[in-house]
Amino acid sequence: MKKTFRGSCHCRRVTFEADIDLSQGTSKCNCTFCWKKRWWSTKVAPESFRALSGTEELTRYPNASASGPGGFCKHCGVTPYLWVDAADWNDGAYVAVNVSCLDDLEPGELLEAKIQYYDGRADNWWNTPAETRHL
Repeated sequence: MKKTFRGSCHCRRVTFEADIDLSQGTSKCNCTFCWKKRWWSTKVAPESFRALSGTEELTRYPNASASGPGGFCKHCGVTPYLWVDAADWNDGAYVAVNVSCLDDLEPGELLEAKIQYYDGRADNWWNTPAETRHL
């Protein structure tokens, strides 16, 4: 069941809201990008995501999707969301929302959501890595 969440970066210059169904799960990956950022995200359909403020405060990553705003806040360094283009490894374009940036998410709700793990470190995206406890 979808629920509307509001989110922001740490300094609150970047704000958004999204209609999210946490029963669809969240994801963690062991690639260097996700590992170093401690990235934990959930997929949101582009039509269910609304940037409310601060898109001009976001700095894009190299090779980032050009289909929408995203990146890290140039003031606090937090990445609240990223747009992801359709590719052979996904089911179409989506917005990856950093669950840690959802201001009104109760920890219990997050703990109930299943987690899909990806082995990006080995470029083996379709399989769970052998070790996930550190993610």
